[in-house]
Amino acid sequence: MALYEHVFLARQDLAQAQVDALAETATKIVEDNNGKVVKTETWGLRSLAYKIAKNRKAHYVMLEIDAPAGVVAELERQTQINEDVIRYMTVRVDELEQGPTVMMRKGQERERGRGRRDREEGGNTGFSNAGE
Repeated sequence: MALYEHVFLARQDLAQAQVDALAETATKIVEDNNGKVVKTETWGLRSLAYKIAKNRKAHYVMLEIDAPAGVVAELERQTQINEDVIRYMTVRVDELEQGPTVMMRKGQERERGRGRRDREEGGNTGFSNAGE
């Protein structure tokens, strides 16, 4: 079986529960056709570079899939029909990334960088200086 990364963008006005339901639907399509979703990541509500169907933001979701080619065709067909999905892209990859993807690590690095900068500048880190 081949390995794929499938990313879709859902409308900005959807609740997180609805976005999770879209990811579950995609997972069900893959599993019903003898494939397997290895990992699902929700990247959250992010700004778009330009408006798409009157949306300035979108919920990003990525699925790592291990499945035959026919499964991808069916998944893309079902995704295209869904009005809540404004864009999607499926890419075949040689191997799946271990651990969190770059998009998830980027947010973690940003949080770590803020904490480090606050300590260097003497900012509020959430800890009290009881000994001083």
